[in-house]
Amino acid sequence: MIYTFICGLPPQCIIGLNEGGVMGRIIAVANQKGGVGKTTTAINLSAALAEKGMRVLLADLDPQGNSTSGLGVDKSGDGNVYDLLINNYTVSRCLRKGVWMSLDLIPSTVDLAGAEIEMLDLDRHEFVLKRKLRSIAQDYDYILIDCPPSLNILTVNALTAANSVLIPIQCEFYAMEGLTQLMYTIRLVKKKLNPGLYIEGIACTMYDARTNFSQQVVDSVREYLKDQVYETIIPRNVRLAEAPSHGMPILEYDSRSAGAEAYRRLAAEIIRSE
Repeated sequence: MIYTFICGLPPQCIIGLNEGGVMGRIIAVANQKGGVGKTTTAINLSAALAEKGMRVLLADLDPQGNSTSGLGVDKSGDGNVYDLLINNYTVSRCLRKGVWMSLDLIPSTVDLAGAEIEMLDLDRHEFVLKRKLRSIAQDYDYILIDCPPSLNILTVNALTAANSVLIPIQCEFYAMEGLTQLMYTIRLVKKKLNPGLYIEGIACTMYDARTNFSQQVVDSVREYLKDQVYETIIPRNVRLAEAPSHGMPILEYDSRSAGAEAYRRLAAEIIRSE
């Protein structure tokens, strides 16, 4: 469902600049379809960027809180993304610093499930996250936002705050399902709320090298989306699937695995694209 609240509002300013005058990149990791490797990508891309010496913040905007638990962070306690959006906490009060190398986290909580309704009462509710991130944007090289698997007010907040959108697509039959609707939402947010928003890239995930079908999906996605698709393909990997249950990014759980190497390559592509 595309919400009517994204219509008729004026464009806003960019988030902010770091000390060198270069704007830190804010990337929304989004796909309205669940089970496509969105959170896996948010966690492990953030960790791979941190491993390369970048200052990284991951904001877990998904009420399921899988990025939070996947990094071994307790969802209970004071200071989380719900408090940031609804209770007017500062970002610094919500941060979990150094959860892995130079990676900081704003954790999620189950309370976020009700935030969508509560945010409707807030002034200019599409811009709440953007206003909050403005205060700390200069402290990071990259801010990644793990969006919920739906096109709701939380996702619109992420798209309004972001410079770009990274879209994970699973290498399976329904890979393109819902992509048209997501692209339409991105275009609408760009037109009404965030004129600088662009597609960071499409990441093909859960690639199974044992089947020809996975390669056919990749070929089809590249034919349709051209150079927006990353060269790096994220494989279906047992160690990659196990890592969240241990509260670790794959780079810590099994640094030499195919999954770890893939996310290192993806991080390198993103850094090169600056």
